[in-house]
Amino acid sequence: MADWFSGEDVREAYRRIRPHVRRTPLEESIYLNSEHRKYWFKLESQQLGKSFKIRGAINSMLQLSPDEVRHGVGTISTGNHGVAVAIAARDLGIKDCVVVVPLGTPRAKTDRIRFYGARSMMMGADYDDAVVLGLNYIDRAEMFFVDPYDQDPNVYSGTGTVALEILEQNPQIDTIVVPVGGGGLSTGVAVAAKSVRPDVRVVGVQTQACPAMKQSLEDGVCYHTYPTVGDTVCEAIVGGIGEIAYEMYPKYVDETVVVSERSIRSAFKFMIEQEQLAVEAGSAMVVAAVRDYPDVVGGKNVALVMSGGNLDVGILSSVLAEDFTA
Repeated sequence: MADWFSGEDVREAYRRIRPHVRRTPLEESIYLNSEHRKYWFKLESQQLGKSFKIRGAINSMLQLSPDEVRHGVGTISTGNHGVAVAIAARDLGIKDCVVVVPLGTPRAKTDRIRFYGARSMMMGADYDDAVVLGLNYIDRAEMFFVDPYDQDPNVYSGTGTVALEILEQNPQIDTIVVPVGGGGLSTGVAVAAKSVRPDVRVVGVQTQACPAMKQSLEDGVCYHTYPTVGDTVCEAIVGGIGEIAYEMYPKYVDETVVVSERSIRSAFKFMIEQEQLAVEAGSAMVVAAVRDYPDVVGGKNVALVMSGGNLDVGILSSVLAEDFTA
C-alpha cells in the first residue's frame, strides 16, 4: 500500500509554514538524565496556541484555492485543534472560520476560539455527535473542512516538521518519544525523522485508559472511535485514530508503549514541580514511559515531545495534591 505522504512532503511543509509558526525550544532535562542516557524536551507546549496543532492546520490551509478561502473553513474540535484553526484563519486572512464543539465544552476553550476570531458553535451531546452534525453543517455551508488527523496528508506533513526541528537542534538525538492520540503527530514525526536518518528510533506512547492505536493494530481494525475506560487526565489525547495513521504508523514507528494513568499523573506532577515546565497532563505520558520503561524506550540521546501546554486547572490542583510515594 502506497504512503499518503513522504519525508519530502514534510520538508516542503516546513518551508511553507516557517514564517507562520514558532521554532520551539529543545531543552535538556535537569532530573531525568542518567549515566547512560540524556533526555531533551521538545516544547511544543510553547507553540502558537500552546500545541503542535498549528503546524498541520496552517500547512493545509496555506494550500487552499482563492475560492476555498472565500467560502471559509470549518472544523470539529474539543480544544487544541480548534484553537489552531482559528489562529491560522486569522493569520491567513480567512474571514469565515467556524469551530464546532460538543455541548458542555468548557467556556475557557470556546472563549479562546472566539478570541482568535472564529465562530464557536455547540452541536451534539459528545464529540462523536459533534462530528456528525458539524460535518453536515460545514458541507452545507460549502466550507473547507480542516481535518484534525484522519485523511488529510497535508496535516500529517505539517505535524512532521516537529521532527525536522528536533534533528536540526540536536543531531545527536537517536530516539524520539511521542504521545499518540489520533496518530497524526506520531506518524508525521516518524516519517520525517526516518527520511533524515533511517536509524532514528521513534516510540509512541498511549494511556492505558484508551489504547486505541495499539488495539487497532492488534485487531487489524481502524478504530475511528474508541472508549475511554475510567478517569483520564489525557482528555485531549484520547479517542479513535485516523486512517492515514492506521496505514502508516506501523511501518515507521518502532515501538508502542502503554502507560497507566497513575504513572501519567505522577509524571505530570514531576514536570510541574521539578522540571518546572507548564505542559498538559497528556504530554506527560512520554515522561511516564521513560520513567517506567527506560530500556524499552531505549536510546542514548532521547527527545520527548511535549505536545501541548493548555493546563486544566482542576486536573493540576488534583494531581499536585496527590502523594505518589505511597
